[in-house]
Amino acid sequence: MKNSVLLPALFLALAIVLAGYFIGNMHKTAKEYDRYVQVKGLSEREVQADLAVWPINAVLTGNDLKSLKNNIENQNNQVYQFFLDQGFNDDELTKGMVNITDARSNLYNNNNQYAGFRYLSKSEFTVRTKDIKKLQKALSESLNLMSKGIVLGSKNEWRPIEYIFTGLNELKPSMIEEATTNARQVAEKFARDSDSKVGPIRVARQGQFSINDRDQNTPEIKIIRVVSTINYQLIN
Repeated sequence: MKNSVLLPALFLALAIVLAGYFIGNMHKTAKEYDRYVQVKGLSEREVQADLAVWPINAVLTGNDLKSLKNNIENQNNQVYQFFLDQGFNDDELTKGMVNITDARSNLYNNNNQYAGFRYLSKSEFTVRTKDIKKLQKALSESLNLMSKGIVLGSKNEWRPIEYIFTGLNELKPSMIEEATTNARQVAEKFARDSDSKVGPIRVARQGQFSINDRDQNTPEIKIIRVVSTINYQLIN
């Protein structure tokens, strides 16, 4: 009789002890898992643009459409030949539209009767090249066209030439590795200060890559930047 009562009591006590152990161990493990540090790792590169796009307008004025047409064709041929003489090939040059506006047909221009020329034409050209130095040389040499009565203007006055870097995919792996290494160094410094060690990565978030001009005066030089955010487990 005593044994039949004692054994269940012993099993119940053992179950309570084991349950307490596992609950306590789970609580301890959860507390340890809750110890982590979130750090950011930065990687930056300074690179030269490898593609330049220069959209151009060649402007002419006149009062007679027939003579204006002849002048436009002559001017456009001279502009195209200028870039060929500068070393550009046909693949780097694109002729666009010719836009002609009539000052007298502009109902919102109250001073059109005083305009010296009735017609204004803008011929579009686009220079697209990977040879940045050649383009910059052509930009300075284009002033010589003024002696021929040819006025070139950039379509985008706020950014006359667009400089582009196309080699980001080649840099991504090394930059992500550098950002992760920097993040790990920051985490290890934090761990030393808190008498801990850096454990495995819990969560890693790669930031977006950004490409910006180094400054307003040198848009052909770019700064590439990425910031990775990583959570590291801290262990004793």
